[in-house]
Amino acid sequence: MSGKEIMFTPVKLGSIALKNRIVMSPLTRMRAVAGDVPNPLAKTYYAQRASAGLIITEATQISPLGMGYPGTPGIYTAEQTAAWKEIVTAVHAKGGSIVAQLWHVGRISHSSLHPEQGVPEAPSAIVAPGQTYGADWKLHDYETPRAMTLDDIARLLNEFEIAAKNAKAAGFDGIEIHSANGYLLDQFLQDKTNQRKDQYGGSIENRLRLLGEVIEVTSKVFPSDRIGVRLSPYGTFNDMADSDPVALFTAAIHHLNNYDLAYVHMIEPRSTSAGGSDQVNEDAPVTSELFRKVYQGQFITAGGYDQAMGEKALEEGLADAVAYGRLYISNPDLVERFQKNASLNPYDRATFYGGHEVGYTDYPTL
Repeated sequence: MSGKEIMFTPVKLGSIALKNRIVMSPLTRMRAVAGDVPNPLAKTYYAQRASAGLIITEATQISPLGMGYPGTPGIYTAEQTAAWKEIVTAVHAKGGSIVAQLWHVGRISHSSLHPEQGVPEAPSAIVAPGQTYGADWKLHDYETPRAMTLDDIARLLNEFEIAAKNAKAAGFDGIEIHSANGYLLDQFLQDKTNQRKDQYGGSIENRLRLLGEVIEVTSKVFPSDRIGVRLSPYGTFNDMADSDPVALFTAAIHHLNNYDLAYVHMIEPRSTSAGGSDQVNEDAPVTSELFRKVYQGQFITAGGYDQAMGEKALEEGLADAVAYGRLYISNPDLVERFQKNASLNPYDRATFYGGHEVGYTDYPTL
């Protein structure tokens, strides 16, 4: 079968059934309303894209302290959960499947976003370079985070479990654990940001411990075959690095093989930032080639794919599904356009973050 034919065949990721192998990537849009509640327009936005084999929601914080940017939605209150339930119902009504991406940003935050909780938390008290957006939508220097105590980690695990319960109450088909792009779980994985001396730091085994515990607590809510994990080996976004990324992420995948997950979702490092630019690093290693053969379950690849590249990855067996991000922002009917070899709407980067319907729900379909 050709890559194009494979792209439109059904596949099961764990027990999540996909009608095709085109996945909508998690896309931060920063349009939540007061109380970190998903914007009412989000119901239209996600339903417009329900022909995808799977929609992965924008990153959704599990707690106030998990928030890293203004206007991102949460999934820790009843009001947030009710808004997500409307979105899920609208996607399901159009025959789509949708999972919630659960997120904690760790040090990539600012205290103005969670004044009651104070400075951000992280594995170690290591400040990220540069600046980030505060609650006023203006740039502020990153603050030195507070190193998490064992009590903080216990609280975090409880927050993940509550968020999973809320996702289940909202009717999601599953959840994706965000362990990529320099956010909290990735900070625990990589030794540039994790310099702990306890059971969560030091050896690779110790640095993998928290991700395993998050999978275990959320598996009390969803069966593990409805839980995916996102990783970004070699990703440098948010000032990330590890002294031995191949050893770390090979060990991570061996560890994930123990859990009977729905899928592992890996970001190709040729996409040099998580949405901040269109730069492509042609010299970057190809993670699907490095790590796909190690993982025993279903595999989603993401990062700068066009249709032909996605078809090639499927044809070569480097992935079971391909995730598209920016192309999904501007092409709600991306599946239909790929099927017909139709031209694509160009995206407008200026409307990616914040705002209302412009650049969100107003892109035309065929």
